[in-house]
Amino acid sequence: MALETYRKKRNFGATPEPKGRQGRRRGNSFVVQKHDATRLHYDFRLEMDGVLKSWAVTKGPSLSPVDKRLAVHVEDHPLAYGDFEGTIPKGEYGGGTVIVWDRGSWTPIGDGADGYAKGQLDFELDGEKLHGRWHLVRMRGKPREKRENWLLIKGDDKFARDNGEDVLDELPLSVKTGRDLAEVSGEAPGWSSKTGRIRGPKTLQHKATARKTGARKTGAQKSGTRISGAPGKAAHEAPTAALADMPKARKAALPAFVEPALATLAASPPTGERWLHEIKFDGYRLQARLEDGDVFLLTRSGLDWTAKFGKAVVDALAALPVTTALIDGELVVETGTGASDFSALQADLSAGRTDRFVFYAFDLLHLEGYDLTQSPLSARKTRLEQLIPEGNGMVRYSGHFEERGSLVLRHACRLSLEGVVSKLRDGPYRSGRCKSWIKSKCSARQEFVVAGFIPSSVSRKAIGSLILGVFDGKELHHVGRVGTGFTEAVARQLFERLHRLEIATSPFAGRLSADERRQARFVRPELVAEVEFRAWTADGHLRHASFRGLREDKPATEIVREIRKSGAKPPPPQRRTVKLTHPDRLYWPDEGVTKEGLADYYTDVWRHMAPFVVGRPLALLRCPNGITGEKFFQKHAWKGLNPNIVLIEDPKEKTGAPLISINDLDGLLGLVQSATLEIHPWGSTAADWEHPDMIVMDLDPGDDVSWQAVTAAAEEVRQRLVDKGLAAFLKTSGGKGLHVVAPLKPKADWPEVKAFTKALADEMASDDPDRYVSTITKSKRHGKILVDYLRNQRGATAVACYSTRARPGAAVSAPLSWDELGADIGPAHFTVENMPKRLEALASDPWEDFRAAAVPLTAKRGKAG
Repeated sequence: MALETYRKKRNFGATPEPKGRQGRRRGNSFVVQKHDATRLHYDFRLEMDGVLKSWAVTKGPSLSPVDKRLAVHVEDHPLAYGDFEGTIPKGEYGGGTVIVWDRGSWTPIGDGADGYAKGQLDFELDGEKLHGRWHLVRMRGKPREKRENWLLIKGDDKFARDNGEDVLDELPLSVKTGRDLAEVSGEAPGWSSKTGRIRGPKTLQHKATARKTGARKTGAQKSGTRISGAPGKAAHEAPTAALADMPKARKAALPAFVEPALATLAASPPTGERWLHEIKFDGYRLQARLEDGDVFLLTRSGLDWTAKFGKAVVDALAALPVTTALIDGELVVETGTGASDFSALQADLSAGRTDRFVFYAFDLLHLEGYDLTQSPLSARKTRLEQLIPEGNGMVRYSGHFEERGSLVLRHACRLSLEGVVSKLRDGPYRSGRCKSWIKSKCSARQEFVVAGFIPSSVSRKAIGSLILGVFDGKELHHVGRVGTGFTEAVARQLFERLHRLEIATSPFAGRLSADERRQARFVRPELVAEVEFRAWTADGHLRHASFRGLREDKPATEIVREIRKSGAKPPPPQRRTVKLTHPDRLYWPDEGVTKEGLADYYTDVWRHMAPFVVGRPLALLRCPNGITGEKFFQKHAWKGLNPNIVLIEDPKEKTGAPLISINDLDGLLGLVQSATLEIHPWGSTAADWEHPDMIVMDLDPGDDVSWQAVTAAAEEVRQRLVDKGLAAFLKTSGGKGLHVVAPLKPKADWPEVKAFTKALADEMASDDPDRYVSTITKSKRHGKILVDYLRNQRGATAVACYSTRARPGAAVSAPLSWDELGADIGPAHFTVENMPKRLEALASDPWEDFRAAAVPLTAKRGKAG
């Protein structure tokens, strides 16, 4: 739009709005104006091509990624409008009061002009109220609809909130003059009863410098808010000023070491405003001791591990603006999802790699000659935040949340984090296990004593599983084994180390059963392993355990069973009768996922997966030697088939070999025993071969297609299906793209369903040929998304919900809610490791209404257009 439209709508003899002109410069300002016209709304404006591209957002911006706010595209405004604050007279276009609610700069993610033209504009805001990643997505217009509707959506990043708080209510005033709408209404233009004459800023391209809403947080955290007390100061200011005035700070020499505070395990976070909630890190707990330029990194038992982590992190700590300090924190390695990962930390240490280390500082015990351990936590954290530079360096401040602990834990678990540590806001620092620090975990996880091992059945000089125990007093008690989570290299390293510790007799206080002793080789109980597991069995053994690494910072004698105090009983384990041969065979070598680990995964997700695989013809991808070996598809029976796998006859191929199907969990585990790493069911059941009960639209991006474009395509497929009266459900493919799935009542036959899906795909390719193709020819797919409808014909298959993929990373095809669609959950985000944890954290299954939403595919719905 040009400024002519803007000018035609206004009488500049009556309205104080600027007439303005199109600018020549290419700036990046943004402004949000609160506008009390016929109805209250917010005008969202981005500087592009010398004008302010503008949208009227009826309900205003929301910091929750769940909210998709309607944004009506309106005429371009001049750049001068970004500074306008005043009252437009009644009877004039847009009559009502306007204030500058927020302003700052914006940065496009990718090509902003291209995104705007295509209707998928992704960008970051750096304002005084709004920050981080945002999306503007154009909706597909209805016939004869005049206005252009978009959606304004907050990206799911560290500035997002999902706590019910409304930033519009929290921060209602003008960032320009500090006034509210009522104070501006009726005042003379350019005059404020609070500030006198209003003078505009020199430029709209300024960087916002006012204190931002929300504390700085770790990369994986969300919805944080600043602790009460003084705001953070710039690094060049004196962060240690007035320590004598800090509550309960006392003069004292820098101690050599302070025994760390340890959190008590609980089933859920504590409630009430007394508590702050921090993300629980998955790394090495370390105390950083800084004195006159010297840095020491001390373990929780006081060992000096400074040399273990290389020079870079030590230099980063030495650069902090202090002479003496004692800082409590955790050294981690973060994976691509933003979560800290102890296994990745172990791998980097073994490889001598130090570039991914991050030290997260979360408490300050001593500073410049003052002991702060008796000061309130909130005061200690305020001082600590002032010491740590902003940005993503090797030393970072660990922020916190003041929302409900249960909400923080749920979001942490949904994002595959380890859990939450809740701390008393006004509590002192107490060494040892204490009740003022409470830890709540997303899954059961703790350290165990390594008391022996079972040799590998598939590799020489490697372990197949570890035999574990815990101490009760001086007695060591057996708690079972862990047989997955080892890469091939780690399995060999553990064999070499444990072989040197072998002893002739069992170190356990009690006698083991014959099955527990079989092939066991016992060792001196000196090493400690960190293990994640699903639950404790009734006889006190671990269920579905996975190795995460050795803990060399903890003595074995301190390892006891951790018990969550909760009245809730864990769900009973699924009964398994299938015996796995070579359970330690590695299917995903780099991720350490064994045959046993895959069986454990499918047992955990079975009740969610069953409706999509039971009673259907299946095509299988089998990999007898894991993902690095031979791979082949198979849909017919083979010799030596596990008896739990069901054979079915295709009524149209009565002379052919039987097809494969399963009826229960044991059938699925029979497929695992047969090295099935991908499961691809038909879209119909064996009870009704000729009438599919679902549609699968596979969005397969070509080269140079952004993930944002794929998510926008999914929204478009969803809208087209809804327009035709069908429900639409979403899942990742576990590969590169997304699947949009519509449940059907099995009435239409295969040719009808294929014709419908082909028409839908062709419509998208015809309506937007720059973004979509519906033909599978690779030469036509560069930079475009293939809308693949060919999954919807007789005999064709699509990967099942929760099925693993035979690719590096051990990703799975994950059902999502539409609210989760965004930049932070990619097509391979969920894996064998984190999917069970995700399901435990979800309040409800995102596909629980799938079958209830099924409708017939009628002739009317099948029409194109």
